[in-house]
Amino acid sequence: MTVQPEIGAAPMLDLQDVAMHFKSRGRGFRTTTVRALDGVSLTLDRGETIAIVGESGCGKTTMGRVSLRLLEPTAGRVLFDNIDITEVKESRLKGFRRRAQGIFQDPFTSLDPYMTIRQIVEEPLVIHGEGSASERLERVEWALEEVRMRPASDFLDRFPHLLSGGQRQRVGIARALTLTPEYILADEPVSMIDASSRAEILALLRELQERHRIGYLYITHDIATARHFAPTATVMYLGRIVEQGPTADLISNPLHPYTQGLLNAVPEPDPANRLAERPVLPGEAPSPANVPSGCRFHPRCPVFMAGLCDVVEPPLVQVELDRTVECHLYGEEGQARAEQDATESVSENA
Repeated sequence: MTVQPEIGAAPMLDLQDVAMHFKSRGRGFRTTTVRALDGVSLTLDRGETIAIVGESGCGKTTMGRVSLRLLEPTAGRVLFDNIDITEVKESRLKGFRRRAQGIFQDPFTSLDPYMTIRQIVEEPLVIHGEGSASERLERVEWALEEVRMRPASDFLDRFPHLLSGGQRQRVGIARALTLTPEYILADEPVSMIDASSRAEILALLRELQERHRIGYLYITHDIATARHFAPTATVMYLGRIVEQGPTADLISNPLHPYTQGLLNAVPEPDPANRLAERPVLPGEAPSPANVPSGCRFHPRCPVFMAGLCDVVEPPLVQVELDRTVECHLYGEEGQARAEQDATESVSENA
């Protein structure tokens, strides 16, 4: 169940035309620009979950880190509760840090091996000067109980190496929960957990959302978990959002050729597919330091239109009330070009 935002209310998180460029030095001391994000806009309401899907290197984690202001964007604005936090000094972000937390991908490296579970979960409270030692202990036990580590007293003095991967990730969730945040960045929180624990962790996150009205930005490369967990999905490619809409619609009727390629690559448990060749995207995504002209996907696109896709950036088209796609196939110029090609093909075959 997703909490619906109040009509007319500003979104909790609002990324407006955000760009994130990194400078890197290569051979001969040449400086290159890595365009990790290039004009990304996205809004997230309280109690809402949006999945960010794409291949490695598409910019989804960078966008998540920008949303937490762990990175200061090169351009654009990041608004939280209608307050611009884009260029706020770190010393003035303490209030925001209480309300926005992160759950990270690797539970084996995101927890300090030299700290007990109590110390790990208590650390945010210590940093923010919350309560006395006894009050903090009570809060730690509450957080562990919330993530189903019961009884909490059995885990307080343990070290991370004594826990399973699923238990470690629950500790990471408990640590994020101690300050009762309104927004949580969940950066591939189940990708390094065994399959039997993934559904449990996602169900736990959903329960916490319903109880505490938390908004999630759920970063994943696994479309199956996105369908299970997030009502809305956003597909990214090479620093751009190429398609967005309800997850069920996006999976049943993908519009962008890249989204179609991602779905074709998902394995199906059907013995008949053992010897069948599956359509896959050719090659690999280009380097963000050398972004192709025009549509960034055109070197791999099966419906590439020469002279258009490789020259002109595709428009962002709203094809339905809640679906957008960035592709020439749905723009006026691209549709006219497709009709012309179809007419010429019919004439040649006549």
